Amino acid sequence: MTLPSRFAAFRIHNDDAGYRSGVEQIALDDLAPGEVVIKTAHSSINFKDALAGTGQGKILRRFPLVGGIDVAGHVVASSDPAFKEGDAVLTTGCGLSETRDGGYGEYARLEARWAVHLPQGLSLRESMILGTAGFTAALALLRMVENRQKPDLGPLAVTGATGGVGSLAVDIFSRAGFEVHAISGKSAHADYLKAIGASQVLGRDALATTRPMESARFGGGLDNVGGPMLASLLAQTAPYGNVASAGLAATADLPTTVMPFIIRGVSLLGVASAGTARDLRDAVWQHLASDWKPRHLERICTREVAMQDLPSVFPTMLAGGSFGRTLVTF
Repeated sequence: MTLPSRFAAFRIHNDDAGYRSGVEQIALDDLAPGEVVIKTAHSSINFKDALAGTGQGKILRRFPLVGGIDVAGHVVASSDPAFKEGDAVLTTGCGLSETRDGGYGEYARLEARWAVHLPQGLSLRESMILGTAGFTAALALLRMVENRQKPDLGPLAVTGATGGVGSLAVDIFSRAGFEVHAISGKSAHADYLKAIGASQVLGRDALATTRPMESARFGGGLDNVGGPMLASLLAQTAPYGNVASAGLAATADLPTTVMPFIIRGVSLLGVASAGTARDLRDAVWQHLASDWKPRHLERICTREVAMQDLPSVFPTMLAGGSFGRTLVTF
């Protein structure tokens, strides 16, 4: 296939002219090196992308870079024999929009060691409705299950349940056989949360306790918020239950004690999706394409935008207005 001399990409700069981002024309040689070139079909918008695109978070390690921590498309050129023209592939994290150019371009160049063949059972579109958010939720469940989390321990709580990670976690955990209690301050979306798999929708006051220990209410859960809500979830988790920490939408602080850990044997598991080892990465995507595949992906995809629409989406997400997942289509 003949590659274009120039193509459109959403590029982020930080130089003497200041921090800025927008769509511009670039050449393939402007991209970070890699063995696999793809024509982009879809990407997505994550909280991290909004931070990077606006400069409100120190995400990029070098400039300029194409934004977008997720990307999926078809191979148009490859120097690695594991990938051939026409293959459908995806990459999430792995340095995209941090140390190397990401997915917000009509073409992307990827390192072969992090490019994942699209698993059977997923379309490119579905893979990016999932993206980093779905990968994070499934990685959290994998970590919990590997640490002996079982449905009979009790329901799994999901904080920040209307966001991308939260929504997909509700669906994935339910699909995997767990009862799910969604925690959200957005009562208007209670019907949505029940429709995607939550058996109960609780207000934030369910995790408002400030005591180091409470009656066990949950078998474990996934926290996307941090701070007092995570501390309260730990205090209400059943013996030997697991709580996965995947976000800090409220704060990075954690005002807790060791009591849940040494009295009930509760485990606090960290979930860092960007640097996940390749064997774990492949295992998570296989689950997402089969036994843990969410049943309500199209409902969770609440918005679909083009590359030029990115700047209008970022502020809403940073202001806490994100709901479900936003797909970027090329």
